Amino acid sequence: MPVGTATSQFTGVDFYHLDSVLSEEERAIRDTVRAWVDEHLMPVIGDCYIQGKFPKQLIPGMAELGVLGANLPEEYGCAGLNNVAYGLIMQELERGDSGIRSFASVQGALVMYPIYAFGSDEQKKKWLPSLAKGTDIGCFGLTEPDFGSNPGGMITTAKETKDGWVLNGTKMWITNGSQATVAVVWAKTGAVDDAKSIRGFIVPTDTKGFTGKDQKGKLSLRASDTAELHLEDVHLPKDAVLPKSGGLKSPLLCLTQARYGISWGAIGAAMACYDEAVRYAKNRIMFGKPIGATQIQQVRLADMLTEITKAQLLSLQLGRMKDAGTMTPQHVSMAKRNNVNMATECAREARRLLGANGILAEYHSMRHMANLESVYTYEGTHDMHSLILGQEITGIAAY
Repeated sequence: MPVGTATSQFTGVDFYHLDSVLSEEERAIRDTVRAWVDEHLMPVIGDCYIQGKFPKQLIPGMAELGVLGANLPEEYGCAGLNNVAYGLIMQELERGDSGIRSFASVQGALVMYPIYAFGSDEQKKKWLPSLAKGTDIGCFGLTEPDFGSNPGGMITTAKETKDGWVLNGTKMWITNGSQATVAVVWAKTGAVDDAKSIRGFIVPTDTKGFTGKDQKGKLSLRASDTAELHLEDVHLPKDAVLPKSGGLKSPLLCLTQARYGISWGAIGAAMACYDEAVRYAKNRIMFGKPIGATQIQQVRLADMLTEITKAQLLSLQLGRMKDAGTMTPQHVSMAKRNNVNMATECAREARRLLGANGILAEYHSMRHMANLESVYTYEGTHDMHSLILGQEITGIAAY
């Protein structure tokens, strides 16, 4: 293999000794997931990315680790972890690949969380244990072809009948959509221009009229299952609706949970790129010396380490605030915006440091770079999070 090739030698990036402020349990959870990623994910992720397929064979192992809905209560078969531990799990999964973290994030934050937060006792007991075990796979149907940053404009409808509900509409860019056995679909129960009428529905994907179609032609998140959902006269029973859901606030609360995990996950991608760049810089010989002996590469590495460390501090405090109940969606916007942008820049700089070798799948940086361009856009684009912060600062909405 070429010098600097990707191997399972990752030991972590902890320049400010953040391990010292993590609990013993938090460190143990992080290290357990880190070891699983190195042993099971890293040997296959390059091929999965090239082939454009999600490694479904890893789902039972992820479930056994307890990473699916890890911060939800144990009574539903979940791990009941605090939010810092949950964040560290997302960090380690995305150190492997953004698509793998996306799978776990959607399963936990966008499917299990809304069932837990807005569902009936019967819905929770029926769905949460099987989703935690990975025997059911979920997807989250909010985004539509013409309504991404403005989800309140959705045109998917749910009409109430004497027997239940009938759903019609199309959802786009749906992670897990092709392999899901259940979907949480958001639809308007009133007029199309009435965002207050948005409700969530639990839709088994084998229901007549429901289809999931693979999204073709992706140049990013190639190891992730991304689909388009079509709902044509999908008949559901009355108890399919999430009874405590109501208005756009409900799906946005779910997105806040997912964006929190993304803020940690992006750090993992950046750490992987930095680690690869350091090892390569020490071993790649050019003009009789390692390229790490040159000023330009040392500045690159210093900048990467500095930005990663700042992001770690940001997400750690965010996690402590989430556990204390003081976190707001605006806090999450800052962390998602900063950390994904930071990781995107780290991946780009690492790819450049690797030179021609940086475009090979046996290295990780270009795969992370391509993936992060999607993470930069999804679950609130970088620009939308900027405007959310701008509104918080000025009290004036610019969108």
